[in-house]
Amino acid sequence: YGFINTCLKSLVVEKYGEETWEKLRVQAGVQDSFLTFEVYKDEITMQLVDKACKILAADMVLREFGEYFFEFCKRSGYDHMLRTLGGNLYEFIENLDALHSYLSLSYQAILFLFVFPQEMNAPSFRVEKNEDGSMHLHYYSDRRGLCHIVPGIIGAAALDFFNIEISMEIVNQMEEEERTGKKEHIVFLVTQNPAFSYKERNEFSSSSQYLADSEKQIENQLSKEDLEKAKNTIRDRGSSVCPVKKSHWKTIRGIITLGKGKLLRGFDPVYPKSLWIDTKTFCNGLPFHMVFDKEVGQACVKQAGVSIQKIVPGLQTTGICLDRYFSILHPEVPFTISSIQKFINSQFVFQTRREMMPESWKQRPMLQLRGQMIWMESLQCMLYLCSPLLRTLHELEERQMHIADIAPHDVTRDLILLNQQRLAEMELSNQLERKKEELRILSKHLEEEKKKTEALLYAMLPEHVANQLKEGKRVEAGEFKECTILFSDVVTFTNICAQCEPIQIVLMLNSMYLRFDRLTTVHDVYKVETIGDAYMVVGGVPVPVPTHAERVANFALGMIIAAKGVQNPVSGNPIQIRVGIHTGPVLAGVVGEKMPRYCLFGDTVNIASRMESHGVPSKIHLSSSAYQCLKYKNFEMTERGEIEVKGKGKMHTYFLVRNKTATENEIMGRP
Repeated sequence: YGFINTCLKSLVVEKYGEETWEKLRVQAGVQDSFLTFEVYKDEITMQLVDKACKILAADMVLREFGEYFFEFCKRSGYDHMLRTLGGNLYEFIENLDALHSYLSLSYQAILFLFVFPQEMNAPSFRVEKNEDGSMHLHYYSDRRGLCHIVPGIIGAAALDFFNIEISMEIVNQMEEEERTGKKEHIVFLVTQNPAFSYKERNEFSSSSQYLADSEKQIENQLSKEDLEKAKNTIRDRGSSVCPVKKSHWKTIRGIITLGKGKLLRGFDPVYPKSLWIDTKTFCNGLPFHMVFDKEVGQACVKQAGVSIQKIVPGLQTTGICLDRYFSILHPEVPFTISSIQKFINSQFVFQTRREMMPESWKQRPMLQLRGQMIWMESLQCMLYLCSPLLRTLHELEERQMHIADIAPHDVTRDLILLNQQRLAEMELSNQLERKKEELRILSKHLEEEKKKTEALLYAMLPEHVANQLKEGKRVEAGEFKECTILFSDVVTFTNICAQCEPIQIVLMLNSMYLRFDRLTTVHDVYKVETIGDAYMVVGGVPVPVPTHAERVANFALGMIIAAKGVQNPVSGNPIQIRVGIHTGPVLAGVVGEKMPRYCLFGDTVNIASRMESHGVPSKIHLSSSAYQCLKYKNFEMTERGEIEVKGKGKMHTYFLVRNKTATENEIMGRP
């Protein structure tokens, strides 16, 4: 995972700066500027470590990384879990393998303290006490070169959790032969620094006078026999374990009595003279257990629980070799008493061998057992107390087992049922997530359809008018003091219709109107309507703009050019259109309810229509008011003179020729 790489990056940046990290990253050939918590190849991590050690001091980098890694795990929410592993450093290290086993089985894809994942194959730790109070820590790992991180992590844990300073040095380094595959095996000598911890020094200096007075008081309270017993117990234990080396104050405090001579720290268990349980009760009460010894160098079964006999009938034969029916999955050690003893503090996972199972079992998943090993010195036998490794009712059913096969006191029963409840809750959560995703997709499709509907509506009505109608509001008619209206029609359209099939007319008009519609977007004018071959647009309505005349003029020039690309179905030549433009006031509003249209009313509409009908083919006919608006706007126009206009009498009109500053591509909106 990128967890280790990200930690290394944070350490280097925090202590040596961003530039040092960039230099290290480039030299290691890491492409990602920002590492993420994802899967990285081992080579990348090792390259980063190697380059960091070359730029900086190797031991210092790895040790500081170990310390930083420990703090990072604490900040990530695992502080409480780590603190409860053991009451001293020996117990802490002793239970690391059990923690790893739990995490690897419970969380298939979690990274935790000391876990350098290679398919969740965690390192293993084995600790041995020495007579002088020191310890030998055996470290097994699949990865070479990371052993120097261990002193940083263990040292940080010892100082933080147990308030002691330790020294760790490598006393042996070898290729591990006991575990499958070639693995690194490092032996560390762990010793406690002789000086008091900071806390103990303060405590001792402030309490020295008090101790002298307290000793007499304590001796008066304790009987001679209890006092001697307490002193012997503490003397015997004082040098046995490195982390529990006590100051004088702790020694005195350890023999304070509670009640009638019961020692607070001098606990000695009481054992019965004989075992008050018969063999049958033991095998029924612990249905998953096995006792085996080391006859002829092999693990031979002496005793087995009733449930495990039911699953593996071969165990009913006393003296069979255990490795014929089981293989050890964790830890990866040979099936011998001596190998098992070295990892006696680890949780052992056994799996049944398929070839030795009854025919009815061979199609089922193999059963796994998880538990602890207990060496019985007096009998020279190993006791394996275990439970079936099952997580769900489905796994139980696959192996054709029942809850009744598991002892009532075994928490595996509760775990299976609780996990089943959790799976049911997860399934319900997944169903909700699926429904949520379906609703999200449905909402997305609905939004897309809504946009299509709105686009269609906005093509028929101005946007602000359409929005008012959607909200159920009444659209008031509006007066526009000045706007420019354009009309166009096709020359000899009646003759074309008389000589062509209807579909040809439709195709011709559609081809022409598609070109005109695109130009309305280019020049931002509003298309009012089309009636047959007549096309009507307006500038300055429904949104008033001062450049309405220029927009409509440029649109008209574009219409003339666009019409040349439309073929007359009769002659095969480009069609010709007439265009008329007039500027003046109008009244605009929505008419009707079934198919509401945004219509323009007023004499300006009539005059614009007359300019079109009295126009000349392929020419743009302007009224005098339109001419006045365009007079000083870089347009070339020619005077037509006075003409007789139906219903209006004589009118002075003009022709629009071209835009002096705009190119044809700009007029047509081409790139």
